Amino acid sequence: MGNNLEDEKLNTGSGQDSESKELQNKEKAMIREQSMKRKAKLRSAVLQSQLERYMIVPFLFLIPLVVFNIFIYYDNLQYGLWFSGMIVIYTILVVFFYVYNRPKISGALMDFAFKHGQVQKELLKDLAIPYILIDFEGKILWGNPLFYEILGSKKLAKKSVVQIFPDITRDLFPKRGNGKVEFNMQYNNCFYRVEMRRVVIRDIFPDDMDESEDYEDGLIAMYLFDETELRHYIQENKDQKLVAGLIYIDNYEEALEGIEEVRRPLLTALVDRKVNKYMQNVDAIIKKLEKDKYMVVFQQRYMEQLQSTKFALLDEVRAINIGNEVGMTLSIGLGVNGNTYNESYEAARVCMDLALGRGGDQAVVKDGEQIYYYGGKSQGVEKNTKVKARVKAHALQEVLETKDQVIIMGHRLPDTDALGSGIGIYRIAASMNKRVHIVINEITSSIRPIMNNFIGNSAYPENLFVNSEQAINLMDANTVLVVVDTNRPSYTECPELIDMTKSLVVIDHHRTMSDSIQNALLSYIEPYASSACEMIAEIIQYISDKPKLRPIEADAMYSGILIDTDNFVTKTGVRTFESCSYLKRCGADVTRVRKMFRTDLDIYKQKMLGVENAEIFMDDYVIGVLPSEGVDSPTVLSAQIANELLDVEGVKASFMLTEYNHTIYISARAIDEVNVQIIMERMGGGGHAAVAGAQLQDCTIEEAKKQLQAVLEHMTINGDL
Repeated sequence: MGNNLEDEKLNTGSGQDSESKELQNKEKAMIREQSMKRKAKLRSAVLQSQLERYMIVPFLFLIPLVVFNIFIYYDNLQYGLWFSGMIVIYTILVVFFYVYNRPKISGALMDFAFKHGQVQKELLKDLAIPYILIDFEGKILWGNPLFYEILGSKKLAKKSVVQIFPDITRDLFPKRGNGKVEFNMQYNNCFYRVEMRRVVIRDIFPDDMDESEDYEDGLIAMYLFDETELRHYIQENKDQKLVAGLIYIDNYEEALEGIEEVRRPLLTALVDRKVNKYMQNVDAIIKKLEKDKYMVVFQQRYMEQLQSTKFALLDEVRAINIGNEVGMTLSIGLGVNGNTYNESYEAARVCMDLALGRGGDQAVVKDGEQIYYYGGKSQGVEKNTKVKARVKAHALQEVLETKDQVIIMGHRLPDTDALGSGIGIYRIAASMNKRVHIVINEITSSIRPIMNNFIGNSAYPENLFVNSEQAINLMDANTVLVVVDTNRPSYTECPELIDMTKSLVVIDHHRTMSDSIQNALLSYIEPYASSACEMIAEIIQYISDKPKLRPIEADAMYSGILIDTDNFVTKTGVRTFESCSYLKRCGADVTRVRKMFRTDLDIYKQKMLGVENAEIFMDDYVIGVLPSEGVDSPTVLSAQIANELLDVEGVKASFMLTEYNHTIYISARAIDEVNVQIIMERMGGGGHAAVAGAQLQDCTIEEAKKQLQAVLEHMTINGDL
């Protein structure tokens, strides 16, 4: 019984609520109707007042006529009386026409205004664009038939536009001071460009509004422009754009040398078949330019398909094995979204240079200013031929002969490879009687033993080593700048020097990046080399004057190879030992070099502390942090620790983090199972497949560690490792 009473009360209450809502709606409707009537009266009054001003003009002409009549009386009484009679007749006619025509003119004007309003209403109703009027709560007050066709039902129009269209929020409504807002939305598989305009009543009828009332809120006019078909054709046009591509076999000669002669045609035929079949899946036109080069053209609609498979052609070709000792690898360069076909081809050529400069076995895509890398997991294969080294040596000699001064610069916080390669370039330039300077801003413990052999040595000029400020002052039009052991401007000791010279030479063994040094007269980047010292040791042997290295210079270059290969463990090939053999003949002493790089007990303890802080991550990686307090060269020490951590069983890659000069340095090392170079690229760094690094700023050690862990997790999940 009690429940029934409560239900009756609730029903009664709800009925009263609905009745009160109806009364409120009626009151609002009456207020709106009264407001519209008041506005109509105001407009009518304004129109009447304008008509009155127009009709009273003939009466105003009586004033000058009367004044003129007075002057006539002074001159001639008879003419004055005659003119007065004419004024009386004019006055009678004006009064008659005013009284007779005023109602007719007023009615005609009102009728025109009414019909004009009706015409406007019909035109608005038949507007070829979906159009509605809403209040600032989003409630629909009026809409034309096209808008209701979009909704499919007029019942939906009772809701707010915020409820009807999920992409619209009240935050998108135009605010005061901003009368127009545009945005895009999607509704029922159609795309619309929405335009909202703020309609303020006071702005429409400034003379009609009552100053005591607030008309600032007004309404919002909302237009919907259907761009579905336009977007379709834009996408269709984009999909039909042609992508220019180049496909090169990285190690054609090397792969054929390791197989029996009778099987060589079969190996090349298998590669051709793989390439042609893969590109036919994307309806591509493929043309073989040379024995190891292809050109492809296909529609841009297939790019997503190729990217989703991460260019599986790379893995398919690498997997070909018919007894060949060396697997064939491909490099792919694609130019996308070029304004012209020639521009797309040039972009593809740039991508191919990047792919080859990064060691091959990868695809590089250039989409506008964005560059994307795929693959690059395998280790680089050493080139047996030294033809390239000989050509580059002759080119370097020609460049140096045209200048009087040579400035050599490596990367920030130079290591033994940067210093040793700089010493090698010094010997080449000095043999040609050039003034030579090496830019070094900070002498760290890693290079101090080598530097001590040159500083104060009478056989070398006092200004052999200069800082950035001195180098900038020395730079002139007759100077050539040689950058060694790096190809990124931001990593150099003094980036300003690169912008100051037009004669630039780059010699490096790191993989190129999209931000590598551009417009160099000579660029010799060989990712297969173990170190820059190895490359320059080869170059010296092909210089026509045959410069002779002094023993301390040979020691410096030998040290660079020794440190970069971790005592000939990583990235060591036949050419590495050939370069060391040449340096040995020039007087390099292994025992002397080993003594130079012995560490004291405190540094050794710091190294052990770094090893103690290391932790296993995801069962395959070791991540450690080296405290930099009290360590002279924390970056070098962290690299040494990373090398030693590879001796732990089951570790595929090691990472050591340390902070130095408000920058977080990451040293990454691997043996052969993981390419740490692509990992460091995700963090803005680079390097080699087995030796890489990165520099992070504006973050702490813990933040850098978490970022590294997130990159490893993401790449593992996506199969990028």
